[in-house]
Amino acid sequence: MKRITKLLLTVLCFVVVSTAQLQATQSANPSSDEQIPKLNNPMSVAYLKKNLRKSQPRLVLNSSIERQLKKKLKNDPVVQNMYQAIKLNAAGIKDKPLLERVVVGKRLLGTSREMLWRMNMLGMVYRIEKDQTVLQRISDEVVAVCQFSDWNPSHYLDVAEMAMAVAIALDWTAGDLPDATIRLAKKALVEKGIKPSWPANGKELWWAYGSNNWNQVCHGGMIAASIVVAEDESELAAKTIHRALEGLPHALVEYGPDGVYPEGATYWTYGTSFSVVAAAMLESAFGTDFGHFEYPAFKESAVFKVLMNAPSGWYYNFADCGDRRSSRGDIILAWFGTKTGNKTFFEEERFLQPAEDMGKLSRLAGTALVWIAQFEEKGAEKVPDAWMGRGANPVVIFRGGDDDPHAYYFGGKGGRGTVNHGNMDGGSFIFELNGVRWVVDPGNQGYHALEKTGFNLWGRCQDCERWTLLTKNNYGHSTLTVNGQLHVVDGMASITDFKKGSNPEATIDLTPTFKGQLSSAKRRFVKDSNTSLLIEDELELSKETKEITWQLLTTADVEITGNGAELTQNGKRLKLENLSHPNLQVSVVSLNPAPLKLDRQIEGLKRIEIRVPAWTIENGKTTLRVRLSGN
Repeated sequence: MKRITKLLLTVLCFVVVSTAQLQATQSANPSSDEQIPKLNNPMSVAYLKKNLRKSQPRLVLNSSIERQLKKKLKNDPVVQNMYQAIKLNAAGIKDKPLLERVVVGKRLLGTSREMLWRMNMLGMVYRIEKDQTVLQRISDEVVAVCQFSDWNPSHYLDVAEMAMAVAIALDWTAGDLPDATIRLAKKALVEKGIKPSWPANGKELWWAYGSNNWNQVCHGGMIAASIVVAEDESELAAKTIHRALEGLPHALVEYGPDGVYPEGATYWTYGTSFSVVAAAMLESAFGTDFGHFEYPAFKESAVFKVLMNAPSGWYYNFADCGDRRSSRGDIILAWFGTKTGNKTFFEEERFLQPAEDMGKLSRLAGTALVWIAQFEEKGAEKVPDAWMGRGANPVVIFRGGDDDPHAYYFGGKGGRGTVNHGNMDGGSFIFELNGVRWVVDPGNQGYHALEKTGFNLWGRCQDCERWTLLTKNNYGHSTLTVNGQLHVVDGMASITDFKKGSNPEATIDLTPTFKGQLSSAKRRFVKDSNTSLLIEDELELSKETKEITWQLLTTADVEITGNGAELTQNGKRLKLENLSHPNLQVSVVSLNPAPLKLDRQIEGLKRIEIRVPAWTIENGKTTLRVRLSGN
């Protein structure tokens, strides 16, 4: 508590930086174009006029794709079931009020996402059945949102999702809406959607060449709007699509070199979903995705996403990631399945669960039905049981395999706090065995609840307020802490060694993470049996080193033993053995309640600690060895 209080007092001295300002300063810019692979970009007014498909629909659907979809609806149980779920969703919309311009905090995003969901559901049902009552509801919905004063351009995600929703409504109804609705919607797409992305001062908005999910979402929305208004605004549409094809690589390059999405599993879904939809729209409208699927490491990211799904149903929830995956099939992963024919990416059993049990579908489920209907199996290449992915937020995974009776799952990571949606969690890990998540990551917490208090959630300087939160700082992760201090926020922890096999291992160099605290720090993870994990920390002290704290976060019950502890949860047991320093007793710190009122409160959360005073270490070097083992 003392260190948190001291840090809070320090934070008060710093100026609050807005989210947009911060992201703009830390994103890539057009000057770095030469350093990254590009998409194909022949887009011009002449190219657009020559190559844009003349008839609607053009967004994800076109006439030939639609014929295939309708054919699959007659004989493919997956397509039939997913369409039935879409119809159930669409049927519930008639009882909902039309949308109003409700800004929550600084976001209209909830309204924009609701509109995108409604147009995906209603639009697909109309496309298949041509129900006039559905068409009227689409018209009413479109008129309502197009009469908003604006789509909240100060938070451009809101504009992007709304623009995509209105674009899909116009495209999938293919001229069947009343003329007045079409004119209003096209005007709104131009005036409230595209034009605000071209400021009068000539400056690029930060997301246009940014490196995070905003890039993908905003360009996706602008591509959709541009295709729909292209006949009326060919110059504006061409330059907007041209900018998107130039800008998107700045986000796509972040998947490299191995497919790791640095913002974590749920943000993979968000950012990748809009890249996938953008690629599908471009392909249906122009006959090419301009190199999206073949972009380096993009298709490999499907392996990353599968590996983030732990046996327990939780994600490996590092960064600002949600805790658990949906029980529904992964519609974005299915696009990769359609592109590759790999059944591992096509979750057929989840797509076949009873339609009435699926609940509210993803807001992109209508578009996803299209590529689900295009899936043709060409094999089932499984993901590896030991995998390492490098990049801005490198991770390593050890699994027991699909038939493992112990459901072994380990995830460890490097990285640094300054990565998009990143935390001070270099060297942290999670561990599952026998269906229990023994070592946890505290995950994410709601943004608005923090922002409305004036909390500066998005600052990422060394002493910024973000690092007072347990979900963001190293005190809330299973890693090392030195001298009770925060990790060095821009100290990059890299995976320096990785070995596959029946006993895989990985080494993470944490030395930059502890600059000024330790001279050297290397953490090695080893799956030393089918039911155990070895964590080995090779440390070299500096003159500043006073104390090293080994940490493990868990929600299990903990009983201290002679050389470690025994964890109990759901009737299962896990042994923690302090192999290297058995004379140092384990201690347990309750984190329920968490230190700050604004912290996420997690029932039963506690931190197991092994504290090693520097004065007990001979010759300034030591190796901490801890084993976790179950039955």
